Amino acid sequence: MDVSVIIVNYNTYGLIVDCIESVYKHTSGLQFEVILVDNASPNGFPADEFRAKFPEAKLKLSKENLGFAGGNNLGIAVATGKYILLLNSDTYLKENSLLVTYKYMEARPKAGVVSARLVYPDGRHQSVAQRFPSVKYELAELLRLQKFMSKASAGKFLLGAFFDHKENTTADWVWGAYYFFRSELLKHMPGNKLDETYFMYNEDIQWSLDIHRLGYEVHFCADTEVVHIMEGSGGKKSKMMIENGDLFLKKNFSPLKVVLIKKLRSLLHGNT
Repeated sequence: MDVSVIIVNYNTYGLIVDCIESVYKHTSGLQFEVILVDNASPNGFPADEFRAKFPEAKLKLSKENLGFAGGNNLGIAVATGKYILLLNSDTYLKENSLLVTYKYMEARPKAGVVSARLVYPDGRHQSVAQRFPSVKYELAELLRLQKFMSKASAGKFLLGAFFDHKENTTADWVWGAYYFFRSELLKHMPGNKLDETYFMYNEDIQWSLDIHRLGYEVHFCADTEVVHIMEGSGGKKSKMMIENGDLFLKKNFSPLKVVLIKKLRSLLHGNT
């Protein structure tokens, strides 16, 4: 099996049908499997209807809501692909993105994970390629150092909203909405699975950091587009994102760096 596509569902049955149909419609040139994990949707899950509609797909029904990381790990446990694609339920393919990212990874043995270019339904790009929080980047943004660089240099240096996402590049981390990684990396992770510290949000930052620590690179591929509806698979994010952002800092940085980063952020937000 070349690629295992894992999709986690939580009350988004209509979206996952569109998502999975797009995967089957647009994927060719490789062997792949689709694994759907229902994360104990409170409205129930029409398992019989799903199996009739997608007889080739694997279905895992969780007895409890394990969050995004936990749900994906349920799917990972039965995945057989050389590569694993974590695909948000509120995405859909419009071209053969799996083959493009598969070939991209095959040509770059140092790449541990790659994300495709994600766009809104109206075509606007999303800031998929990101930098880790750091004193250097927070200070550079506070001092507006990008004003003294070319637009291209500033975009590559800071990434995020400063990068136009029109070319391939390495990044510190990429969004988990289209997270295409080597399954062999799991052998080097605790429990042979992805970190489950975060119930939802910031887990993709942690996973990317873990992949860097294994000696691999994180990549962004602009050669293929995937539509990401955004917020179709979740509710309000702000409070949990802030809490998990603080948790990520405390988990991975020294107390001094945490203080400095948070101070620089407060100054930055105060000046905007």
